[in-house]
Amino acid sequence: MFRELIGGCLILMGVLVMVVAVAGTYRFKYVLNRMHAAALGDTLGLLLVLSGLMVLSGLTALSAKLLAIIVFMWLASPVMSHLIARAEVLTHAHIADECEVIRHDDRL
Repeated sequence: MFRELIGGCLILMGVLVMVVAVAGTYRFKYVLNRMHAAALGDTLGLLLVLSGLMVLSGLTALSAKLLAIIVFMWLASPVMSHLIARAEVLTHAHIADECEVIRHDDRL
């Protein structure tokens, strides 16, 4: 009973974080702001939902697989977000009108 309550609360919090991230994605005007809201919501929401599923499943092989998914997503999501943001900065013609872009030596 206690395990189901904790697992359910974690899943519910994760879903709420993802809903707030979706609202932030639609609320912000510029693409880099929208991407930031989506990336943070995705990472934290996924952690909470999968942690809730780990609590519900107990100490099994499924928990190890869910932990592997969490580790992979926490490593891959920031890298993907950075690459998407970098591509946006390089391809957007008027990015300086939307945000401050600091160029160190045109390698950006």
